[in-house]
Amino acid sequence: MAIVRRKLADILKHPPRIDRARIDATTEDDIRRHMIEDGEQPDTPLPEGYVWVNPRAAREKVRMTQEQFAKLIVVPVTTIRGWEQGRFTPDPAARTLLRLIFQQPAEILRALGARPGTHTPRRNRTGARHSA
Repeated sequence: MAIVRRKLADILKHPPRIDRARIDATTEDDIRRHMIEDGEQPDTPLPEGYVWVNPRAAREKVRMTQEQFAKLIVVPVTTIRGWEQGRFTPDPAARTLLRLIFQQPAEILRALGARPGTHTPRRNRTGARHSA
């Protein structure tokens, strides 16, 4: 796909064709119907013992900076930042790795040939961990 350079003025002349009213009118029943049409099973429960791990929590568990953690799991640091800022979610394999790092940090670090970092998570004035 080619990259097209456009000036801001040109972009603003042609606003996106998004029907916000239609999006706002979408109900849970509509979403359920769309899932079924896409071949998904909306009533399928998550696997037994499934735990969603926040990427930042996994990184802080091993006391690493974003740069150190990115190097550990072999992804660009911008990917780590995107996960932590909620711009996009990790793929299933990355979610599994994050869950393993969070649940068994020493074993996973040993398997990856790494040591826990020395990074201390930032804290706010009250002493609580800083949340981005």
